[in-house]
Amino acid sequence: MEQATVGAKHHITALQDRVPIFQKAIYSIGGLVNSLQAAAIGAMVIVLNIGLGMNPALVGLVGALPRIMDAISDPLTGYISDNIRTRWGRRRPIIFFGAILGGIFYALMFQLYKGHSEIFYFWYFAGFQALYFLGFTCFSIPWIALGYEMTPDYHERTRLQGASNFLGQFAWVIAPWFFKIMDNKSMFTDIIHGARILSIVLGAFIVVGGILPAIFIKERFADIPKPKRGKGHWNITKDFFRGFAIAFKCRPFVKLCAATFLIFNGFMLASAFSAYVIFFYVYGGDYSKGGTLLGWFGSITSACTLCVIFLATWLSTKIGKRNTFLITISISIIGYALKWIGYNPNHPYLLLIAAPFIAFGLGSLFTLVSSMVADVCDYDELITDTRREGMFGAIYWWMVKLGLAISSLISGILLNVTGFNIALGANQTPQALLYMRLFDIGIPIVTSLAAIFIIMTFGITEAKAFEIRAQVERRRGERRAEERRLEEERRGAQRRHQDQG
Repeated sequence: MEQATVGAKHHITALQDRVPIFQKAIYSIGGLVNSLQAAAIGAMVIVLNIGLGMNPALVGLVGALPRIMDAISDPLTGYISDNIRTRWGRRRPIIFFGAILGGIFYALMFQLYKGHSEIFYFWYFAGFQALYFLGFTCFSIPWIALGYEMTPDYHERTRLQGASNFLGQFAWVIAPWFFKIMDNKSMFTDIIHGARILSIVLGAFIVVGGILPAIFIKERFADIPKPKRGKGHWNITKDFFRGFAIAFKCRPFVKLCAATFLIFNGFMLASAFSAYVIFFYVYGGDYSKGGTLLGWFGSITSACTLCVIFLATWLSTKIGKRNTFLITISISIIGYALKWIGYNPNHPYLLLIAAPFIAFGLGSLFTLVSSMVADVCDYDELITDTRREGMFGAIYWWMVKLGLAISSLISGILLNVTGFNIALGANQTPQALLYMRLFDIGIPIVTSLAAIFIIMTFGITEAKAFEIRAQVERRRGERRAEERRLEEERRGAQRRHQDQG
């Protein structure tokens, strides 16, 4: 049997540590659901501005408000999924109900009609978006934690996350076409009508695809003993905040959160400006032509990302996750810089040259960093003797959501700063068009450079990860042996007491 030997330069995954193909496939369907909701809401929220005439700053604010609740709901959901024990496991029941609630509220979120006030649209969308995120959190956080614990192997973790991100990337291939679909006059009366129907289709997929991991995935630590703590609400509350604080004191984890926040936030800010630059700078207000280029750019970027996921997964087994991260993020910076040349009204499709380079950013980010977070969970167990995949996954993805909220809020504010005015249509000022391009290109370059400097100091290498795994597995064995000894002593004492009686 193949063994992963501590101290070897390159480790080979043991057969018992490999995740079966069927389990990888089902988990990856959950990845598609998780990615689709993020990609879809980002592509569809523009309907509030272009379709209903909401101020961009209000659109940004309505996207940021639910993240206040996420600051509590994400870690709380992670804590619950770490600590509950049911006949169906720790994660699966929450995943099941979260997928159903998330899908229903996603469809309701876009059931908007013309003829209402801007304030009505704001509060309607904000309310259902808050309910949607509460429901979907119950799916996403336990699903993420489930992936962290499906294998203890350093490389198999990357392969699992690579498979999940590969399938999930198809959401980003199709999402850039959502504007084109909603604006299809042969199918819908207007973009508002298109958004209503599309949201129902997407909500149904979230329900169906989301419940599959809850039904078919096996939990590795379903029967793990509950952490020792005092009973009562006060002790549970103290334990929750203690786990929250421990996660934030874990320096390797904080570095991963910071790097992800910077890269993803920079990418989403660029995406928010890209649509406006294409519509109003490249095509002078022609939504039809702009929507087509936006669709092709997004789809080609996402298609290239599929290749990047394979490349990053393979390369990380050769040179490690950290070194792979530094290379791929550096290449993505080249892509952002090339957009300056690509935004050419005379040759619009020159923009597609930048797509393969930009794909190296998100294509490697969640494949590598999600696997690195799983390594951090082992490191945390070594320090605290507790498994906290749910808490770490919740905080990590809350940072991602916080990035989405901040990018949504900032993009709306910055769009106003540029001088953009939807009422001017194709007659935007040259200054506004220049600032939109500068923000679109400059922000992700700066955030990516900052992330590179942070990850350069990340200390859990391949050799260190295998060393940590050996130590935590030895400790688990010692604890199980001690528990068996104590149980045998307890049973022996019971038998002696019965004999004496």
